[in-house]
Amino acid sequence: MAKIKPSKGSPYARILGVGGYRPVRVVPNEVILETIDSSDEWIRSRSGIETRHWANAEETVAAMSVEASGKAIADAGITAGQIGAVVVSTVSHFKQTPAVATEIADKLGTNKAAAFDISAGCAGFGYGLTLAKGMVVEGSAEYVLVIGVERLSDLTDLEDRATAFLFGDGAGAVVVGPSNEPGIGPTVWGSEGDKSETIKQTVPWTDYRDGEVARFPAITQEGQAVFRWAVFEMAKVAKEALDAAGITADELDVFIPHQANERIIDSMVKTLKLPESVMVARDVRTTGNTSAASIPLAMERLLATGEAKSGDTALVIGFGAGLVYAATVVTLP
Repeated sequence: MAKIKPSKGSPYARILGVGGYRPVRVVPNEVILETIDSSDEWIRSRSGIETRHWANAEETVAAMSVEASGKAIADAGITAGQIGAVVVSTVSHFKQTPAVATEIADKLGTNKAAAFDISAGCAGFGYGLTLAKGMVVEGSAEYVLVIGVERLSDLTDLEDRATAFLFGDGAGAVVVGPSNEPGIGPTVWGSEGDKSETIKQTVPWTDYRDGEVARFPAITQEGQAVFRWAVFEMAKVAKEALDAAGITADELDVFIPHQANERIIDSMVKTLKLPESVMVARDVRTTGNTSAASIPLAMERLLATGEAKSGDTALVIGFGAGLVYAATVVTLP
């Protein structure tokens, strides 16, 4: 019987570079209030959001991804030709096929890199990061580009008082590559499909195509149910990720949760009993909820502003539609 040669890659993997892209247009709460009965004070108190970015016609999912990826590749100190795989997490690329990852890989100038899309909502970056780590350690790619990108303005019902103010657009990217020391901890991830109706697309695309509904599909959610789940269940997952990495809350430098809502972030910090020394990402205030893009965008901003630094130990956790979640501890690039 023939024996298959075992795979061999790097002993460990880590994030080597990060990049982000936010659309040019900044949308304040006043614009949102043109279509819903609310107030700036109510929006800020409920979500912490003051502004968000909305893409124009030229700022496509692919275009934003290319911009963010170019920065991440440069930050990692490698060339696009060294990228062996491109993993894109998005729910707002409206072509079922081909995957937008293939277009991005080509536009970046990769050397025929493997490329595919994943759909894991707001946990998508964590899912992509886990896949990338596996590829680097297994040896199927030396460097993997992980992109979280959304144009959620295309899926926002501007007359829905519960969600109209939440969503923004943007792209965040990281390069994952070889390391002699662990730079990405064990991932704690999973799904709770019995709660899938909590965050969902209003109707299937086919209902719109067949004329059964007049309005383009949008994202809707049961706000209170999502809040309770995120605060109580995701704090447990975050603690599991810390334990899996052998890191205590006192040893943590940075906390980068999915930027869904500042009240959720505050509650998670309290539940986890994070010390005041831990820098907490609050990119949601000016970027809104960008789903799969929110964690890499927040990471990029913290490093760019100096609020976090290379080598810091960070806990990242994403959670959202599915309901799905993924949490891990990483060393910042």
